[in-house]
Amino acid sequence: MAAIVEAPNVVTMADFKGKVDPDWCPGCGDYGVLAAVQKALTELQIPKHQVATISGIGCSSNFPGFIDTYGMHTLHGRSLPVATGMKMANHAMTVLVTGGDGDGFGIGCGHFVHATRRNVDLTYLVMDNQIYGLTTGQTSPTSRVGMKTKSMPFGNVESPLNPISLALAAGATFVARGFSADQKHLTELIKAAITHKGFSFIDCFSPCVTYNKDNTFQWFKPRIKKLEEDAAYDASDWNMAMQRSLQWGDEIPIGKFFERTDMETLHGADPVLKDGPLVKQSDRLAPDMAKAFVDELM
Repeated sequence: MAAIVEAPNVVTMADFKGKVDPDWCPGCGDYGVLAAVQKALTELQIPKHQVATISGIGCSSNFPGFIDTYGMHTLHGRSLPVATGMKMANHAMTVLVTGGDGDGFGIGCGHFVHATRRNVDLTYLVMDNQIYGLTTGQTSPTSRVGMKTKSMPFGNVESPLNPISLALAAGATFVARGFSADQKHLTELIKAAITHKGFSFIDCFSPCVTYNKDNTFQWFKPRIKKLEEDAAYDASDWNMAMQRSLQWGDEIPIGKFFERTDMETLHGADPVLKDGPLVKQSDRLAPDMAKAFVDELM
C-alpha cells in the first residue's frame, strides 16, 4: 500500500483576511499598511495561530479586527505593555503592535521609550498621519508647525516629535520608516522587522485623506527618497542614522535607518524563560522550593 504523503500547509493572503472589512475612509493609507502586513506574514509563511496583533485606540488601532490573527484592542496608549506581557508569556509568538501617532507618541510615549530600551522582541508599526483622525482632526504629536487643525485653527505652534530620532535615542535595535503608497518597499521592511530579534519600530507615513490636507500622498511622493538607494549609507552606523533622521524638507528619507544584532532581547535575558515559553512551563513549584517559601514566611 502506497504511503500517504500530506501536502505542507501553505500560508496564503486569504488566511489573514479579517472577519470584517475595514471601515477606514476610502483612500486612507492604513489600507496599504494592512495589505503589506498580510503580504509580509504570507511571504514569511508564518501561520496565523502563531501571530498576535495588539493595538491601542484610534483609526489605525482598529487593525486587529481587520486581520485574522489572535488580537487585542486595548486602551489608549497601552498597546505596548499589553504586547510585552504577551511576548513574555509566550515568546514563541510573533507579536505585532499597531497604532497611530496620537496613540503611540501622545499618551503612549512613555511605554514606547521603555519597550524600546528593554529590547522587547516586538514589531511596532505606527501609522503616522500627523493628525488625530478618530476624533475628527486635532493636532497630534507629529503635526508640523503651522498646520491648521480643529484644535489649532490658527496654526500649530508646537514643535513636532521626531519618531525616528526618539527611537534611536531610546536604544531601539531596528528602526525604519515606510510609506503606505509604496507597498512593495513597506512589505520588505515589515519582513525585516519581524525577523529581527529585538524591538523593531517602523514609522509608516499613512496619509489621512479626510483631515490632513497638508501631508497628502501627492505631497509625500516627490519628497520620499529610499535610504537603500544611497550606496554610502550604512544602517549599522548609529550616528549616521541619527543624522539622517533629522532630515525633513524637499527630501525625506525612508527605509531602514538602523539595525544592531548584538543586544539580547528581554525574554532572552530572563533566566526564568531559559526553559521555553512560560505558557508551556509547569505552574507547580518543586516541593523543596515550596517548603523553603513556607519556612521563610512562618
